[in-house]
Amino acid sequence: MSTGTGEGETAPDGESESENPPVRRLSAWDAADLEELAATYETPLYVMDLGRVRENCRRLREAFPDADVRYAAKAHTGRAVFEAVRQEGLGIECASAGEVERAFAAGASGSEVQYTAVNPPDGDLDLVVQRWEDDPDLTVTVGARDTVERLRERGFDGRLCVRVNPGVGAGHHAKVTTGGHAKFGVPYSEAESVVLDARDDFDVVGIHAHAGSGISGDDLSAHREVVRRMGDLARAVEEETDLEFVDVGGGFGVPYREDEPALDLPAVAEATREALGDVDAQLAVEPGRYVVADAGVLLATVNTVKESEEYETVVGIDAGMTTLLRPAMYDAYHAIRNLSAGEDRNATSVTVAGPICETSDVLCEHRPLAAPARGDVLAVGNAGAYGYEMASTYNSRPRPAEVVLDPEPRLARRRESLAALTELEQ
Repeated sequence: MSTGTGEGETAPDGESESENPPVRRLSAWDAADLEELAATYETPLYVMDLGRVRENCRRLREAFPDADVRYAAKAHTGRAVFEAVRQEGLGIECASAGEVERAFAAGASGSEVQYTAVNPPDGDLDLVVQRWEDDPDLTVTVGARDTVERLRERGFDGRLCVRVNPGVGAGHHAKVTTGGHAKFGVPYSEAESVVLDARDDFDVVGIHAHAGSGISGDDLSAHREVVRRMGDLARAVEEETDLEFVDVGGGFGVPYREDEPALDLPAVAEATREALGDVDAQLAVEPGRYVVADAGVLLATVNTVKESEEYETVVGIDAGMTTLLRPAMYDAYHAIRNLSAGEDRNATSVTVAGPICETSDVLCEHRPLAAPARGDVLAVGNAGAYGYEMASTYNSRPRPAEVVLDPEPRLARRRESLAALTELEQ
């Protein structure tokens, strides 16, 4: 199945330039192929192109040739995606015990898995420690002295990384700017002490910090400052003990709007190396969004078209905030395309809304779109990151199905049934 092409840089493995652009726009997806998938699997439907996932992994490894590149699992935890990133040589960074279990289920070994504990529930620590007992190469990252003590109480004495709050944050929205929020990491002023205190009971292998999610060229100064502080900390710690890696997180942004340029990843990589400076430890990065965002689209069907004085035309679809939360949660922009509209349909200003009983259940407002009609199939771009992952069953709506292109389409996740929504009830 053809998934479309765009313009861009030279691709690996003999691919032409047009097959591996620095970003895949929604216009590059083949409309007929996507409509066929919608007809075959019904909507709402997520579509993930594993070939594009692999291309993005290769681009990262080329930009950071000497770094340990780990995929931030929370962006998309599908087994097919995990398998694809592992095939490209990336490790997996997990934010929960559930993600750790998914990584192992996808064939990962402990040496490929890093668990980053954020105020971890007891059950998470219990499960991860059990996993470590079977595979001692697993690494646990802690962000509080309490977590260090709780691991000690559980008999864990393995590979430990200390997450630091660098006091500087960046990202596309305040809700994902982690670097400056007290929730994340031990205070920078205490980090060296925490590392050195943990040496006697653990194998302290690294330090970690993360500025935020969706970092673009506009806020690289904050990213550089985080990395610079981590370099300073690493040099101070290395006077007392050896470190295996300095992890500066990920958060590399993608252009959600059609007119935004692609991230200059080589420039980001060079700025990261320069800011880190001379350290004995290996640089580590944890991209998530960059790997999967433009590898995914969401397909939805128009069910209602009505005129409104305030909103001109309101277009109702069968996907809403329970399918794709980002617009309601972050006021996020996603490109939308009418796959069913021919050249004879003029663009009209529309508001695209879902079926959820919330005013926030709107994917866009006052957006030009080829005039929709009932039964048309719409595609929502850059839906591969934090799309399916943030789906919910609010309003008792089952979660959608997901198809992967590998390169031919196959069903990766079945559509949730109404019966499944009540399975846990007693």
